[in-house]
Amino acid sequence: QVQLVESGGDSVQAGGSLRLSCSVSRYIGSRDYMAWFRQVPGKKREGVAAITVSTGVTWYADPVKGRFSISQDNQDNDHATLYLEMNSLKYEDAGMYYCAAGPRRAGYILGESRYDYWGQGTRVTVAS
Repeated sequence: QVQLVESGGDSVQAGGSLRLSCSVSRYIGSRDYMAWFRQVPGKKREGVAAITVSTGVTWYADPVKGRFSISQDNQDNDHATLYLEMNSLKYEDAGMYYCAAGPRRAGYILGESRYDYWGQGTRVTVAS
């Protein structure tokens, strides 16, 4: 089973930057793709950015293009770290951020159904 643990969430001023990390361990053929999602109370969880683990190809939701950057550091077969660099943060970027991992399958790359494994989340607060 893949284990995902997010960290790095914090309270920042609008216009500021933050880097989220997701520690990935014990993955065996289950994470062809990884992604970051965010959720605010009362709203559906939305995909923010995704990356193909083998090639590093990335995708971004329109609201974060040019401001967010997803990257990865694959240390060895048992450990890796997924990052989300967030710049020029806006009030509407606040929420609980989750990292997710999933196999190669059909469907929208930033859709929840593409991913089988989820972390517990890390909270981002943006003060206006």
